[in-house]
Amino acid sequence: MTYEYILIEHPAPGVALVRLNRPKQYNALNLRLLQELAHAFRTLDEDDDVRAIVLTGNDKAFAAGADIKEMMDKTAVQMKNAPFISGWDAVALAKKPVIAAVSGYALGGGAELAWACDIIIASETAVFGQPEINLGIIPGAGGTQRLARTLGKYLTMEIVLNDRRLTAAEAERFGLVNHVFPVDTYLEEAIKMAARLASRAPLALRFGKEAVLYAFNSTLDAGLQHERLLFYTLFCTEDQKEGMHAFVEKRTPQWKGT
Repeated sequence: MTYEYILIEHPAPGVALVRLNRPKQYNALNLRLLQELAHAFRTLDEDDDVRAIVLTGNDKAFAAGADIKEMMDKTAVQMKNAPFISGWDAVALAKKPVIAAVSGYALGGGAELAWACDIIIASETAVFGQPEINLGIIPGAGGTQRLARTLGKYLTMEIVLNDRRLTAAEAERFGLVNHVFPVDTYLEEAIKMAARLASRAPLALRFGKEAVLYAFNSTLDAGLQHERLLFYTLFCTEDQKEGMHAFVEKRTPQWKGT
């Protein structure tokens, strides 16, 4: 696929940077952009040279929401049949860790794109919100579910029903954002974190992510059993032997991803 609305860079070993690129529209998420995003994430997820992914926009907007002009006259059937949700799903289902580097507006579908990632690094100017209620709709790409699981019922209700916006500092305080940095450095810090992730044992990285995500879709007992299975399985890998021997021998491990 030829990309029109996203850019892909490789700023550090093992790191892919995916940049939303509709700056005049504040990176509004139209169908073409979402299809490109889905294709890019599926491709990067299968690329053994990529071990961590950073998703970003620009300093003014991560993504200000879905493209309302494109959606406003659609029927329910047209919306359901279009591959509209594919971009969010591809991000959420990536096996590799995904860091959202967010600055400026992250609203509506843009906020949901951040929520679909595994780690969020924000600039001090970031603003998060789900303003769909003002359009006569509700979030449709995971906003109600992921927010409720992180924030609980009451604050999620205020965000979804009354268009409460969260500053970067508030989002960090409520556990929605990992770290907040100045606008000049937030992307650099996200790339640094991705590079650190990319230096880890690839299979352990993937299994660790899988185990954490499993906790959101299971009981505690089922989650514990799944975690234990993944833990034991890693003892079948060369990387486990290399990592432990390197620790004992006081040297840097050389990961193979096997």
